[in-house]
Amino acid sequence: MSVIVPNRRSIGVNFSSRGESEVLVWAPHAKSVAIVIDGTDERVTLHPEPRGYFSSITSLLKPDDAYWVELDQRERLPDPASLLQPRGIFGPSLVFNPNTFKWTDQKWKNIPLSEYIIYELHVGTFTQAGDFDAIVAKLPYLKELGITSIEIMPAVEFPGNRNWGYDGVFPYAIHHSYGGPSALQRLVDASHSHGIAVILDVVYNHFGPEGNNLEKFGPYFTDKYRTPWGKAINYDDAGCDEVRKFFVENALMWFRDFHIDALRLDAVHAIYDFSSKHILQELREYVDTLREEVNRNCYLIAECDLNDPKYLEDASQMSYGMNAQWIDEFHHSLRVAAGKKPVGYYSDFKEFVTLGKAFADAYVYDGQYSEHRKKTFGRKATAFRGDQFVVFSQNHDQVGNTMLGERTSVIESYEMLKVMAAMVICSPYIPMLFMGEEYGERQPFQYFISHHDETLISAVRQGRKSEFAAFYQHDVNVPDPQSIQTFLNSKLNWDYVNVKSHQTLLEYYKELIRTRKVSEVLSSGSREGLSAVALEDEKCLIVHRKIGGNELVSVANFSSVIQNIQMPSVEGMKCIMNSASARWSGQMTNDPLYAHVVSVSPATFFLFSNENV
Repeated sequence: MSVIVPNRRSIGVNFSSRGESEVLVWAPHAKSVAIVIDGTDERVTLHPEPRGYFSSITSLLKPDDAYWVELDQRERLPDPASLLQPRGIFGPSLVFNPNTFKWTDQKWKNIPLSEYIIYELHVGTFTQAGDFDAIVAKLPYLKELGITSIEIMPAVEFPGNRNWGYDGVFPYAIHHSYGGPSALQRLVDASHSHGIAVILDVVYNHFGPEGNNLEKFGPYFTDKYRTPWGKAINYDDAGCDEVRKFFVENALMWFRDFHIDALRLDAVHAIYDFSSKHILQELREYVDTLREEVNRNCYLIAECDLNDPKYLEDASQMSYGMNAQWIDEFHHSLRVAAGKKPVGYYSDFKEFVTLGKAFADAYVYDGQYSEHRKKTFGRKATAFRGDQFVVFSQNHDQVGNTMLGERTSVIESYEMLKVMAAMVICSPYIPMLFMGEEYGERQPFQYFISHHDETLISAVRQGRKSEFAAFYQHDVNVPDPQSIQTFLNSKLNWDYVNVKSHQTLLEYYKELIRTRKVSEVLSSGSREGLSAVALEDEKCLIVHRKIGGNELVSVANFSSVIQNIQMPSVEGMKCIMNSASARWSGQMTNDPLYAHVVSVSPATFFLFSNENV
């Protein structure tokens, strides 16, 4: 029963070509398993199969039926592979057939990663309505901005109606308050009609602490390893074959049945697996098989805190084959360069030269001693393309995991916002924006939950307070994560788009993105012909890129004074982006000329090119 067929799901409730329900539940801890229709005495007894599975083919269970999985005739629980929990984590599961949706995206093949310009959003706070259909209404706005892919923070069933999503306990079930699985299908179909890819953030390293009943079914967890969230998911201990199947089938489902274009795999460094074939490598192989069957690119993007290139694709059979990876070190270097205090994990980036290394090498720590980690850390990743790394000046973690959830627009000057945007969008990497940053959203993005258990709520409150000890030397008044007001405070205020200064910033972002798209050098995804020089004393970064006969030179001044910077010797250069231009509410009425020495105002970015853009 551990065989995985990429073109169809086997776990949970599925439907045969004859319309019958095919039920498969893995419950090796149970002696008997049955499906009970909610509110009735109707039941379907499942038959034992090898390796702890129980199955049945029945005409009794139909779409939209609410049901329970009954273990040993005594305990009724939701289905671990439920596709919809309309009454939340403690209610019955609902039968949903994902194959009935009428897709209109048959011509969509997904775009190359080099063309991805990512917009990370949280469904509940992106709009006032807080659901998938409301995102559909915003797709024309995102298209006009220049976005080519949206990244949806975890959207599977979590406790209550408000959560970042990382407390999910039903990996197959799209959250009911967001509109459920059918609404996600509508969003993906509509996104593709606008030429926008969809990335779904998934969590394969832990489950949330509330409503997690998996141990009652089988050995989903192991005591061999501990994660920051408790026992590790069982990827290499007794019974692990079926756990691996559970997650591989989950990933395949998103690509196949929901037409998701890429999965962002949360914190893969917290996936512990010493099998001869790592679960990520196995996942990559199955996704590749599916990709051939559906004739569409399916990407895996890892969040990883190890600076280890084995997670990325290369020629080695020992790699895990991820298509791309988030790199926080680019963010850390950029934020400290812009003036953030180098405390906590930022302390490793107090030298300005780390920003130059982030631009040139992707990993800042690739074999050096890290004072913060108290060890030598990382391995070089210079052989990999730029479009195998995702960079940002802010994201849900880096905003929400501060005491007040302040956005960069509240912390930095207007001029510095423009410099930081240019650093990300004009980098050799895949740029990612966090919802609202493009117009300078000032509402915070704070950590919020809606748990039911008071003991757990108290623990989360205390944990949040302790988390900021390294950053704040005084007693902190952390927003209450359980309060609905914390959630409401985090919703975007779209009225800012109608304010002149915010409109100007929005137009600046549009121009940066347009420039990236039309420039052969910026859009290439290649790091060949790239050099980055960070001037420690001047707090300026000079980046020179060359592809064929096309060249770009950018210079960014992070200091508070004018700097006269010696530029690389390149002919035929003209300024194509000037953050200090009066067009962008700056002080310069004329763009600078390219010369041996260029005078750069405080908090200013210049981009010179010999391309016709």
